[in-house]
Amino acid sequence: MIPAKLSPWFKLRLGLLLLSPAALIGTMAPPTQSQVGSGNALEVIADIQEADAQTGIVTARGNVQINYPARNLQATSDQAQYFSNERRLVLSGNVYVLQDGNSIRGEVITYLVDRGLFVAQPKPNRQVESIYLIPEGTEASKPGPPALP
Repeated sequence: MIPAKLSPWFKLRLGLLLLSPAALIGTMAPPTQSQVGSGNALEVIADIQEADAQTGIVTARGNVQINYPARNLQATSDQAQYFSNERRLVLSGNVYVLQDGNSIRGEVITYLVDRGLFVAQPKPNRQVESIYLIPEGTEASKPGPPALP
């Protein structure tokens, strides 16, 4: 029930409250095609995401999926934290990373973006599992049939 006569102060506060979401919409523009199309975008899909502008840390929780086309990298985990100041991505909880056909599984995997380095840690009393594709050598390096005397 809204009173028939509202104070000017209340009207101002109500108006600002109602306008706030509209004002935010203009500041939350989606990335442009050139930003996404450049391949430098790191796409994160999750149930919940938080970004702290002061610390530069982005946290994603629940069914996390990551796609980083610039490095041909896809990953899934329970949680991910991107430390933008350090350019470090920490994935935790049932982590699976796939890059160029190679894969790695672990409980915690840290990816140092600038070095292209993965550091994986297993669950307690378990091991990290990796699968690496070994490219076939050139024709000259393939062993031939044994020579006959």
